[in-house]
Amino acid sequence: MSFLETLPAVVRILIVFVLVLAAIRKKLSLGNAFLGGSVLLGFMFGLNPADVAKSAFFSLIHPKTLSLSIVVTLILVLSHSLESAGQMERLLNHFKGVVRHAGFNVVVFPALIGLLPMPGGAIFSAPMVKNLGEKYRLTGPQLSYVNYWFRHVWEYWWPLYPGVLLTTAISGIDLWVFVVCLFPMTLVAVIAGYLPIGGNIKAAGDEGPRSERTAMMPFLRELTPILIAIVLGLSLGTLLTVPFRRLGLTIAKETGLIVALGVSIAWVWHRNRMPGRDRAQIVFNKELLKMFYMVSAILIFQGILTDSQAVSQVSREMVRWHIPLIPISVLLPFLVGGVVGITIGFVGTTFPILISLIHTLGQGHLMLPYMMLAMTGGFMGVLFSPLHLCFLLSNAYFNTSLIPVYRYLWFPCSALLGIGFAYFWILRTILSG
Repeated sequence: MSFLETLPAVVRILIVFVLVLAAIRKKLSLGNAFLGGSVLLGFMFGLNPADVAKSAFFSLIHPKTLSLSIVVTLILVLSHSLESAGQMERLLNHFKGVVRHAGFNVVVFPALIGLLPMPGGAIFSAPMVKNLGEKYRLTGPQLSYVNYWFRHVWEYWWPLYPGVLLTTAISGIDLWVFVVCLFPMTLVAVIAGYLPIGGNIKAAGDEGPRSERTAMMPFLRELTPILIAIVLGLSLGTLLTVPFRRLGLTIAKETGLIVALGVSIAWVWHRNRMPGRDRAQIVFNKELLKMFYMVSAILIFQGILTDSQAVSQVSREMVRWHIPLIPISVLLPFLVGGVVGITIGFVGTTFPILISLIHTLGQGHLMLPYMMLAMTGGFMGVLFSPLHLCFLLSNAYFNTSLIPVYRYLWFPCSALLGIGFAYFWILRTILSG
């Protein structure tokens, strides 16, 4: 037995986390960082090279890995297609005709962009936020805050976000149960996010009377591909699962979403008459391969966490040391989220440990409230992260820095965390009753 294997499992896990996070800080890609961390993790918990390779291989070919990787890739294809075809810009422009009050549009524009998880998507809505925000004499930090905060109000539950899909996949929570139960956090985010700048918005009138019918229909038409992905994904997921289950067969629960995303992409390409060259540039974009690789690397990391018995050892130690589960469910995702700056990063690395600990402590029936609390805590870390691409791009566009924007972030983040704790106790009481 090596010296490292004599260390507590928690310490060995922390060593791996620190080295992975240090690699990310040194600009190593998330995929490479997690893959390297997977190998190191296996060795630190007594796996030989053959065992590490075997665990990585079976994690890679697992249906969960393949389906999640395909879903994430298709979401990016849809996002890039909407952007390349100019449909996202048309969507936002038509929305101006739906709502006459420009102040509402200031916060809704970045929120509409947030419906699709586009890397660095905050820069897309920044010009529109600037144009409307100038009517209210908002400062650079205020404009950056509005653009950044409302871009991310959906990420707690919106089923097109990889972090949500990964959470439900590894926790066993039904996707649509998770969506319904986490939806209130978006309402809290919108209300709490508006308060810091609401008093600064001056009355600027409206944009003139419009026919509701003529304003709404073009907007809904441009929104069609997003509606297809969600509505068709929800219905197909149910329709496909039931007959397979009756036949004694299983099907990846993401299958319905995969089909729906394919239909949505085809609709965008056909509706916008995108030439084959543009389609090929989107499909063969190297960023898609990087995302596929990152999701696979994270799930390999999770697989080795399980196969090396690291998760079960950590769980037993925490039980033996009587470390409270509730603060760990918030602090661990928060710290990792603050360093990696991306939701799928803290979900893939910390949730397997939390899930095992929840089961070990006999709290499996409370998985939903614990995952809600962990998602809220982790996402607070992501929002505060100086490595978050949207944060950096938004600040650069509005010519401001981190500290002035942090002054606006602390209140809504604190409100979200406080209400998250209250909501946790409500869900816990309901599920324990």
